[in-house]
Amino acid sequence: MTGLGAVFRPQLAPERLRAVARVAEEAGLEELWLWEDCFREGGISTAAAALAWTERVRVGVGLLPVPLRNVAVTAMEAATLHRMFPGRAVLGVGHGVQDWMGQVGARAESPLTLLREHLVALRALLGGERVTTKGRYVRLDDVALDWPPEQGVEVLAGATGPRSLRLAGEAADGTVLTANTPPDGVRRARRLIDEGRAVAGRSEAHRVVVYLLTATGPGADERLRDELVAEGVGDVHDLGVAGDAEAVADAVRRLAEAGADTVILQPTGDEPDPEGFVRFAAEQVRPLVVA
Repeated sequence: MTGLGAVFRPQLAPERLRAVARVAEEAGLEELWLWEDCFREGGISTAAAALAWTERVRVGVGLLPVPLRNVAVTAMEAATLHRMFPGRAVLGVGHGVQDWMGQVGARAESPLTLLREHLVALRALLGGERVTTKGRYVRLDDVALDWPPEQGVEVLAGATGPRSLRLAGEAADGTVLTANTPPDGVRRARRLIDEGRAVAGRSEAHRVVVYLLTATGPGADERLRDELVAEGVGDVHDLGVAGDAEAVADAVRRLAEAGADTVILQPTGDEPDPEGFVRFAAEQVRPLVVA
């Protein structure tokens, strides 16, 4: 069964999150995802608030940029969320937007090396291990969490290029793909992820989460087109969807058939009704996807 969720985009002021989270809970949305985009809103702080305001919905963060974070801090914050809200937090890490990383003096010469080292150390720490490592970027000396998660947790990695996708297969428990990924891109990503899994000898499930740029209601076609053009992908075939619940459900099914385990509906940056969008995803699109 394909999981379905929606994004609270950080173009919205942080004080809007409470109302959106409560609608997600009331409407029965499976997952509400948040972004840590420079220089808008923090991923862990918003996730903690959304989890505290709800009882059931899972809250994902995609992504935490690893150049901004010491891995011990990432592990401490992640473990705290998992202990306070067992089974409901979903955290992904990634390279971060390199221009933004440069703005804050955190740009790495080898983002791939940094992500690998961060993933390996983070999964070990969250697994309750005591870690000593001297990598190019990640250095830990006899570090262990006092309060690791009580059960196994997944660590997802954001990836786009071939090397990053193979790395996600090797070193992460799942992969987050951007809304610039059409169904054919999901198939390609799955192949590369599986190559990485084979190298590492991994056979456990690997969840693929894909964002789907979605517009509905008045002006949907125009809003979708404008955002795709602004992102430089206006000519990419089968990217994004505008229309009613049936049109959106069809787009979700195409991504699922291509290999997506979870599809997260991403509203346009100028979505006029964020609460209504979440309710639309949960109450109108979800029944069609299940059916």
